Amino acid sequence: MFQREKKDSFTRRTAHLKPEGAYHVLGRALKLEREGREIIHFEIGQPDFPTFANICQAGIEAIQTGKTRYTPPAGMVELREAIASDAGERRGIDIFPEEVVISPGGKPNLFFPALALIEEGDEVIYPNPGFPTYEAMIQVAGGIPVAVPLLEENDFSFDLDTFDHLINAKTKLIILNSPSNPTGGVLSRETLEHIAIQAQRYDCWVMSDEIYARIAYEGVTPLSIATLPGMKERTIIVDGFSKTYSMTGWRLGFGIMPAPLARQVELLLTHSIGATAHFTQYAGLEAIKGSQKAVDEMVAEFQRRRDVIVSGLNAIPGFVCRKPQGAFYAFPNIVGSGLSSAELADLLLEKASVAVLPGSAFGEYGEGYLRLSYANSIENIAEGLRRIKDVLSQL
Repeated sequence: MFQREKKDSFTRRTAHLKPEGAYHVLGRALKLEREGREIIHFEIGQPDFPTFANICQAGIEAIQTGKTRYTPPAGMVELREAIASDAGERRGIDIFPEEVVISPGGKPNLFFPALALIEEGDEVIYPNPGFPTYEAMIQVAGGIPVAVPLLEENDFSFDLDTFDHLINAKTKLIILNSPSNPTGGVLSRETLEHIAIQAQRYDCWVMSDEIYARIAYEGVTPLSIATLPGMKERTIIVDGFSKTYSMTGWRLGFGIMPAPLARQVELLLTHSIGATAHFTQYAGLEAIKGSQKAVDEMVAEFQRRRDVIVSGLNAIPGFVCRKPQGAFYAFPNIVGSGLSSAELADLLLEKASVAVLPGSAFGEYGEGYLRLSYANSIENIAEGLRRIKDVLSQL
């Protein structure tokens, strides 16, 4: 009987997949902690605040009152209505419940619209350095990833000259992320207007990852490209509760997109995940409708931490760090250290017990940088900076 060799048993659509850098480094850091090392964690991108008390209570009460059943695949009507109202008001556009799709975390609303839109051989423009899932999902969908560099000299905005050179009749989708992971950069109105003109010229879809939209500093309000003329009907907004409400483990996200696409994404949810947890959605309902004071306080604390870590990084010889406008990541240029980003990240973990991510984990244009999450206490940030400086002084 004929038998295939095991090495041929995986499909081309998954052969390229690699671990996400943050989880890989976290695993190494936790192993060292089990061995007795005290690790300062700058690698994982999640708020260190506990989920806000009113949200936790709503989730507990939902479980206690039997909210543990299946829901419609696209989510509870009440939550879709609340998101439509809240997201529309914050962005200044009309959003309708039938345009909202609830998902367990934000990633399904990255992956499933990509699967619904990208045909084999379609080109997809995405930011680099950027969230590794973008490139992964493009390739799983059969598309061709086309990287546009985010340049430090432009405050990590899109290189529009390169963008104009790369966009063409084969471009099906443009992916944006503002504020950005890993750079903390925010795209300006002028940049978004330029991208919008080109998207309409070439009849492209735009996926706008706005998961960090509420975490911005000094009066900066990130603009959604969906608000620009002619863009709502071709834009997929991806957002969620993980970062804004410190709900990473609750797995609750949402997408906003034209209703026909929302129905197609709902079908993909139906035949894969089924539905998002019932009680989690009730917690999300409280997050949106309840007081936003805890969100404001968290963002204010992140700003204080940002100022501490950026100042401290710039005091380390060989490091140069711009001040991010949003998210909770510092992205220092470490070319002056003389080491590659992977070499330096390994050195800091092994010798300083400080876990950071190499910029190369976010794509080729991330080389020469490190990503440090400042979702940590100011005391730990100060200690981590001290350890980094000590190790580098010995090079």
